[in-house]
Amino acid sequence: MNLILWRHAEAEEGSNDLARALTSKGQRQAKRMATWLEARLPDKYKVICSRARRSQDTARALTEKFRIDATIDPGASYAAVLAAVDWPHGNGTVIVVGHQPTLGEVASMVLAGEPAGWTIRKGALWWISYRERDAVGETALRVAMAPDLL
Repeated sequence: MNLILWRHAEAEEGSNDLARALTSKGQRQAKRMATWLEARLPDKYKVICSRARRSQDTARALTEKFRIDATIDPGASYAAVLAAVDWPHGNGTVIVVGHQPTLGEVASMVLAGEPAGWTIRKGALWWISYRERDAVGETALRVAMAPDLL
């Protein structure tokens, strides 16, 4: 399984958290990361977004085909995200477009075995893979990429 944790790009300020759109900088961040991802993704992959507009706008830079899942909305637990993607037993490649601090906690849980306050920057992604080899699970960080490095 490949799990890609993609934090939404920079968003406008606002009192309605779920309605906040990407800024022009956020749109550029999302497009740069989407272009980078397109060249590396397998033919088939799934994208899951929260109900937040900024999450959906970020995903839309890559594809119009995504599933909205309220269980990964801002403030979700790392366990909710892992359940939504069936980690580590799910199949294929799943991209979760979500929020901090949840995504950082997901990354620390799958890579270090406990939730911690790791930070994934706006617009950045962490690509984590899992496979079983000789009945032993192997988890690896394939890449951590920020849009300002592209």
